[in-house]
Amino acid sequence: MNILKKLINKHTLSLASNAVMPLVGMVTVSMLARSLSTGDFGNWILFLITFTLANLLRSGFLQTSLVKFYAGADEQRALTVAGSTWVLGFAVTAILGFISLLAYLIYNGDPAVEITLKWFGIIFFSTLPSSIALWVLQAEERFDRVFLLQLIGQGTFFLSVAILIFIHHTSFQFVIYGYFIAAGITSIAAMLLGWAKLVAIAHKSRECIKELIAFGKYSIGASISSYLLRSSDTFIIKYMFADPAVVGFYYLPQRLMEIIEIPLRSFISTAFPVMSAAVYRDDMSHMTYIMKKYAGILTVLLIPVSIAAFIGADLVIQIIGGKNFENSPAANVFRIFMCFAILLPVDRFFGITLDILNKPHYNMIKVLLMLIVNVVGDFIGIYLTHNIYGVAISSIFTFLVGIIYGYWVLKKNLSFTIRDILKLGAVETKIIAADLIKNSKKKNS
Repeated sequence: MNILKKLINKHTLSLASNAVMPLVGMVTVSMLARSLSTGDFGNWILFLITFTLANLLRSGFLQTSLVKFYAGADEQRALTVAGSTWVLGFAVTAILGFISLLAYLIYNGDPAVEITLKWFGIIFFSTLPSSIALWVLQAEERFDRVFLLQLIGQGTFFLSVAILIFIHHTSFQFVIYGYFIAAGITSIAAMLLGWAKLVAIAHKSRECIKELIAFGKYSIGASISSYLLRSSDTFIIKYMFADPAVVGFYYLPQRLMEIIEIPLRSFISTAFPVMSAAVYRDDMSHMTYIMKKYAGILTVLLIPVSIAAFIGADLVIQIIGGKNFENSPAANVFRIFMCFAILLPVDRFFGITLDILNKPHYNMIKVLLMLIVNVVGDFIGIYLTHNIYGVAISSIFTFLVGIIYGYWVLKKNLSFTIRDILKLGAVETKIIAADLIKNSKKKNS
């Protein structure tokens, strides 16, 4: 029982909650890649990229702000932050929904684009309650509830896709229907369970709304730039190559990078509230320690994972993508991604540390620099290699620039080095491994 209590903690629950979306999502993408036509699969990818960009516009503006001001606050302050977030969330959702409605009424062309415009606003509204619930639960460190809510959302969409395949109705439009149903059920559950804090709207305040806007105007820039950083490759490939299948060859390895994102998101979800609370107490040494510890452990752990993924790239691509991706560039693209995977933890923790230190404008500049390097690098890479390998290779330089800039800014405010991160990460990893071996021996005895 003691071992079980040690295993089931906020870290493992966060890991489980962050594993649900990408793992079930990858299985769902695999099912869609095998059942949809090449054209419909490409349309679904473009819809997903568009919708995710809009969702990041909302979450980038509000999520970091909510967690920063909610974590460690007293009950009344927390209600005020949650209620004010609801007001701003509804405003952002209404604006983007209205824009999509106008575009739908004006546009007359590709049927797939019409379907996207028609359903965008409806689905965007349906995801607002569940989004706010997930942000609040992260700030409260209730990762058990985060896990359950994500399970409802991803599980419902997975079942929808499975049913469509079973009844032989897998088309772009029907997949959109399934996505809407999943989003609606998840938000209804969040409100009925009280996790969305809908009653907190009565506690909103003009001062808090202004405070959230002041912080969010920079964090939104960082979030959008971060997403454009990931999706710009897809748009550039779509523009530069005539064959639409090339988008899928690059997109599938990108989705497989969720292998790295699972522990990364988990560690960030647990570290963010703790680091925010440390800054609230003016305990900068503890905040710096948490940053070095988490970034270091992830970097050390990712080294063997990256090596294994590099070796088994062909098998992984074949399992996920099926026959359509055999003998395609997808496996080599995935190998290139694995080469810079170990840079991601340090880059990501530098970014959230800038936000926690109330310097979101520096984080925005950091991501913008990375975006510029990535776009320029993509075109140079395509010009030199004449294939999508050049696009993947440019990402290595992109993340190096992000780490260098983030380190340069943080060194002005905190006392640490890159060597400190790697050294502490190695020490903490040894401690974790020793504890696991010790607990395993106790269990066996």
